[in-house]
Amino acid sequence: MAEQQRVGTPVAVKVIPVMLLAGACSFPVFAQTELTFGLDSRFTDNARKADTNEDSDFETRAYLTAGYQTDPGRCNADFLGTLGYSWWQDDSFDSESFAEMDFQGDCELANQLYWEVDNNLREVNQDTRQSDTPDNRTRKNVFSTGPRYLWRLNDTNWLNLSARYANTEYDEPEETDSERYTGSIAWNHLFSSTFTGGLSVSHSQTEFDYGAEVDVNSAQVTFENRWATTSLSGSVGVSEIETDYANTNQSSDGLVGQINLTRQINPSTEWYLNASRELTDRTSTLDLRFGEFEFNLRESITVENSVLSTGINKQFSDASSLNLDLYAYRSDYLESDEKEDKAGINARYSRQFSELTTGYLALGFDHLSYERDDTQDEVARLVIGAEHQATRDLSLLARVGHDTKSSDISSREYDENWVLVGLEYRLR
Repeated sequence: MAEQQRVGTPVAVKVIPVMLLAGACSFPVFAQTELTFGLDSRFTDNARKADTNEDSDFETRAYLTAGYQTDPGRCNADFLGTLGYSWWQDDSFDSESFAEMDFQGDCELANQLYWEVDNNLREVNQDTRQSDTPDNRTRKNVFSTGPRYLWRLNDTNWLNLSARYANTEYDEPEETDSERYTGSIAWNHLFSSTFTGGLSVSHSQTEFDYGAEVDVNSAQVTFENRWATTSLSGSVGVSEIETDYANTNQSSDGLVGQINLTRQINPSTEWYLNASRELTDRTSTLDLRFGEFEFNLRESITVENSVLSTGINKQFSDASSLNLDLYAYRSDYLESDEKEDKAGINARYSRQFSELTTGYLALGFDHLSYERDDTQDEVARLVIGAEHQATRDLSLLARVGHDTKSSDISSREYDENWVLVGLEYRLR
């Protein structure tokens, strides 16, 4: 595992019910299961990512990674999760368990009537201005479930009706948990063998544990088209968000939508473009869909988000590969005067040096700006790594990296060098 997430001990309680549900969904069909044990140790010369008085430390982790996927059938389940424990030799941070998880499952209860379950577990930063350390992280668990009915009117028209309950919980007690209720109706029409269009309307109500309520209404035109080497899908429409708390009501509206474009330039090169604009609250799953996006949990609960990302995935004839991603995000926190912008690039080149050994070079750069105090940060990352397949089931890992952050605020700056060695053993 290239990166592991850290959370409190109660995480294991969340994982178990979903794993049991995965087993229940898969009962009528065959399944593919993988289980891997990992152990690694990382030395860092600046564990707290401090601008002065840097402290070095060793972090050792032991973890289990499980993957589970059923063959297509009446019930389907797809699970990938990691559960482990982390020790800090010199107590730079508390030793504790960590976990991450993605689960999707559904069962067809009757003809075209489905019950769906999702669970996503991640660790997120609480304050986007501060560095990514365990003291600035909290666990975010999003569980959602509900029915979906696909009503086929005729060969070219169908309705998709769904209702959803979602629960978002944070490990840190100062972060606000929420419950969300969502209903949607979507009409789709098959205009040709490759083009589908339609209309969708939705309403969601989010109730926070301290009494605030956020309602979002949305109406959008949807479309999807596929060509021989290109696929295009998306939506465009209007949305209104309303917040009600302590006898105070605030509303905002605007144009929303999303676009997903993928093009196969040639057999070895793929290009993608994703864009999105949403009116939502910071307990939504936008940060799960766009991996570099982060909500600032210290700001207001309602937010207008704009996302743009593009990239290329290239395979070379010598079995090497290049992944290049560029992104730009903006968050406008509607109940405060804060706007945050983030633009960056990630690049990764990997090459197989021998039949059993693969190496890679990864580079990253982010530029961040904060409107409230008119400050800017810049973060740069460098990682060189290698993996050696010692046996069919045993892999040896080694990585070295350097991270640096410069800022208009000196206390946010740091330099860190680190080295990691480890192993992974596939149990099944």
